[in-house]
Amino acid sequence: MTLTASDFLAIADHTLLTPGTTEPELHQFLGEALRLGVARVCISPSLLPVDPVALGELEIVTVVGFPSGAHTAPVKAFEAARAIAAGAHEIDMVVNQGLVRAGEWDAVRAEIAGVRAACPGQVLKVILETATLTDDEIVGACRAAEEAGADFVKTSTGFSPAGGATVHAVRLMAATVGGRLGVKASGGIRTADAVRELWAAGATRFGVSATAAIVHGWEAGEPPAVLASPPTY
Repeated sequence: MTLTASDFLAIADHTLLTPGTTEPELHQFLGEALRLGVARVCISPSLLPVDPVALGELEIVTVVGFPSGAHTAPVKAFEAARAIAAGAHEIDMVVNQGLVRAGEWDAVRAEIAGVRAACPGQVLKVILETATLTDDEIVGACRAAEEAGADFVKTSTGFSPAGGATVHAVRLMAATVGGRLGVKASGGIRTADAVRELWAAGATRFGVSATAAIVHGWEAGEPPAVLASPPTY
């Protein structure tokens, strides 16, 4: 199918995770999201709850264990439950990278399962921070996320100095989960071309703060790519 700007907006989590965000800045961001026509925004849990008038029809994604993933498993579960009670619709949790790198898969699954239990019925994404992991570690983390009941695996927080989303990581994640989970690409995605490349590699959701610039890339005349359609989540 042809990937259009409208298709992208439907699967974009328009993101504001800047530390120190003020209430006026949040309202400005929400206004931009509504003008762009995205379905969801991703914001810090400390900004919840959100004024329903400012939110409109937007759904809220928030983050747990962010950005290091080094929080204890019970803290992550508590964060998730509290965020859902405050109005979040989806949770993006950062996995404990030390456990992943050590291959302690039972502990990785238990951590994810704890957050899964804390937000039943809501979409749960597991952030792997793929730029810090080997291919084998990425595969193992994807398998643990699936076994623990996650809905998506996600490349990056966007805060790691090691880097963000890459075509290689997305392709590896998509091959591992085989369409059973979604794949969210995030971190350093700033152009329409980058979106199309990651979509072709298997991304089914995007975490982006440069949403307006990406849409402008389509409107400025960049040709849409004709790609095989990935699963819809």
